[in-house]
Amino acid sequence: MPPSRGRPIAVKLLVLLLVPLLSLVGLWAFAAVLAGGDGLRLLDINDLANNLAGPSEQVNVELQDERQVSVELLVNGQGAARLAKQRAETDKAVAAFRTASKSVRDLPPAMTTQLTALNTHLDRLGGIRRQIDGGTVAPLDVIDDYSQIADASFRLYDAMVLVPDMAIYKQARAMTMMGEAKELLSRERAVVAVVLARGRVDAREREAFTGMVATRRLLFDQALSRLDGGLRGPYKRLAESPVYREWLDAEDAIRGQAAMNGLPATAATWPVDGENLWKATDRNQNQAVRAIVRRVTPAAVGMLVKVGVAGGVGLIAVAASIILSLRFRKRLVRELAGLRDAATELAEVRLAGLIKRLRTNTAPVTADEVAPIEVRTNTSEVRDIVQAFNDVQSTAVAAAVDQARLRDGVNQVFVNLARRNQSLLHRQLLQLDSMERATEEPDELADLFKLDHLTTRMRRHAESLIILSDQAPGRGWRNPVPVLDVLRAAVAEVEEYERVEVLQPPPVALLGAVVTDVAHLMAELIENATLFSPPKTKVDLRSATTPHGLMIEVEDRGLGLPRAELDELNERLARMPEFDLAQSDRLGLFVVGRLAARHDIKVTLTPSPYGGLTAMVALPSSLLADQPAMSAR
Repeated sequence: MPPSRGRPIAVKLLVLLLVPLLSLVGLWAFAAVLAGGDGLRLLDINDLANNLAGPSEQVNVELQDERQVSVELLVNGQGAARLAKQRAETDKAVAAFRTASKSVRDLPPAMTTQLTALNTHLDRLGGIRRQIDGGTVAPLDVIDDYSQIADASFRLYDAMVLVPDMAIYKQARAMTMMGEAKELLSRERAVVAVVLARGRVDAREREAFTGMVATRRLLFDQALSRLDGGLRGPYKRLAESPVYREWLDAEDAIRGQAAMNGLPATAATWPVDGENLWKATDRNQNQAVRAIVRRVTPAAVGMLVKVGVAGGVGLIAVAASIILSLRFRKRLVRELAGLRDAATELAEVRLAGLIKRLRTNTAPVTADEVAPIEVRTNTSEVRDIVQAFNDVQSTAVAAAVDQARLRDGVNQVFVNLARRNQSLLHRQLLQLDSMERATEEPDELADLFKLDHLTTRMRRHAESLIILSDQAPGRGWRNPVPVLDVLRAAVAEVEEYERVEVLQPPPVALLGAVVTDVAHLMAELIENATLFSPPKTKVDLRSATTPHGLMIEVEDRGLGLPRAELDELNERLARMPEFDLAQSDRLGLFVVGRLAARHDIKVTLTPSPYGGLTAMVALPSSLLADQPAMSAR
């Protein structure tokens, strides 16, 4: 006979919460009468924030973007469509601000004056745009025109005293200063666009930029010192971050640049540095403003006090709620805790162990590995969840087994095809070697060498499939091989080997057992360096001994990679990556990672002083021979 179903959890929760809810409703009705005045006050504060502060801040954001695009159009002659779209966004924000501000009533005289001044400056926006479209205005004048509108909005913020509390007013004033610092950062970015377009820093631009930098830094430091701990944290971390230091370096470089000299090599990163700092500052500003708004509710404290007084009236109801809660809490907590522990053990121990085992062993699962979870419960919903977990376990195990079999089958296909290709390519190389020795015609010999080189590269690709299948290539050496020979062998497996310059390595040798894998690893890195750098540039291959082994560097002069992508690649190389068929474009990365993990080799990608990348390969001393020796098959 099947066990009887327990009472639904919805009924238990209803019984559990009914008395507290009724009590809270009565207390709320009583407290609402007492706290009516505070509620109206909060409503007035919310009205100012929604209809003045928020819309005007959105106008500033759109004007900052429009200023940047306008300056870029003036100096580069490009981006007209983008400017038109941005102007439409600005007009929409201005219209929303003016509509919202009209709904605010009974403003203090100071705020009314500043609001009128801001609207007057906004009326000048059309004339500024006509000058930009006609090309009759200098970029610095455009920056100044937009800046006057922003300054008017900040004067409005200064007059906006939402809460007559000295502490909260100081924090709000500090946030206004942070907003002004952000506005100055926007102006600096516009000046940077002018400087990059002209390729030099004129005296007027340097003078204006110097003033912006000095004011921005002063406002930022003063605001940071006035913010309390809760608001200061994100800005303090930003001030100590590499993003902020990089922009400081860019500011100092522009301020110290002579008018007749060209820009330094680091100028290419200035727009990126400014964009990174802008995003971080915008994020902190939004978070801090929301925090300030949440603080501008001191009346809530008074309301809580009144609710606390009213709580004495509902003491009996609260006591009844506690009794009922304790009665059902223990049973529900015990059942849910048992379910949680069983589900956690299933997910983190049993399924995780099974999946880990299936990666190397595709033997059928045992009964212990798929045993259903058991939880003692009298609640029908909890029992249904237990059954659902068991069904999920069965489905997950079946999927894991199928995936393991599929992965093992794919690996076997890779190995079989690669072994066949490897055998044929080895025979082809022997045939080519025989033909090279038999001919003396220079043209024919050159063609044979090209074919020999192409076959060598094909052999490396075949060995890559073997490596991805966790197998070892068939080639090997018995005796230690000099590092110079290993590096030359790696270069010979690269298409554009003529561009690779192998500098003289130290007189050390590699153990014969690791020669093939190290040469393959280096060939993958060298080929990446040649593929992602200009055709006319050289790829340098340097090596030096270290206290822990041998360091080999592959340096190219390409475009490099963004920091985020570089960190992701280094994280993958630090551990043996799981081969993913969906990422076949990163085949070389998987091969390098597998080979590095196989021999405890550390591979790190770092920016190159030439703008490209440097791949640093650290070979441990356990792979090195005591004395250099000639290689032997």
